[in-house]
Amino acid sequence: METERAALVETFRRADPDAPTLCEGWTVRHLLAHLVQREHHPLRQAADVIARPRPGRERFLGRLVEQARTPAGYAALLETFAAGMSPRNPVGWAGDRAHHVEYVIHHEDVRRGRGPVDPRVLPPDQVRAIWAELAPLARLGYRRSPVGVVQAVPGGPRRVARRAPDAVVVAGDPVELALHASGRVEAADVDVVGRAETVERFLRWSGPTVAAREDVDA
Repeated sequence: METERAALVETFRRADPDAPTLCEGWTVRHLLAHLVQREHHPLRQAADVIARPRPGRERFLGRLVEQARTPAGYAALLETFAAGMSPRNPVGWAGDRAHHVEYVIHHEDVRRGRGPVDPRVLPPDQVRAIWAELAPLARLGYRRSPVGVVQAVPGGPRRVARRAPDAVVVAGDPVELALHASGRVEAADVDVVGRAETVERFLRWSGPTVAAREDVDA
């Protein structure tokens, strides 16, 4: 997880803070503020989620965003994220496995906010870890699918994310599968295969109207 955190820090450092991300209504600055709030101010994070404001209009998140409007403020927010999660935050008690996929997805939120980019080349051990940690997200993301869903890595493993008599196979590298399962449908480089009518039902449900959740492990 800390390797991915360090890589994400460098991407935040190079990015335009006002650039769009894959999270509707959020700039790079908003996304960085979200990660800091999640790791250091969980009660404020919960209050924003409960209030259900329009993306970009969150009360407590907005305060962090405003504090990061200047270059110095943005740098300070980034250093807070780089330093790691607060040891007093219950979110961190679940261990690294609970957060690695979130960092990977948010990393792509930043990278792909302005359109397609070349995929990152990740170490094989990290790719295997993403696949291993993806199951809970897949079950959550596809729980309302009108058809069954099987995730598959081309030439590699597969798993059932949702059981149903008719099913599609969503195939791609683990990072792409994570993006698709979390609602980043247009940004995910995957193939959906199956019977024509089953694929059509799935695509009607999973199309670009399925918004990316602001917190992928919610």
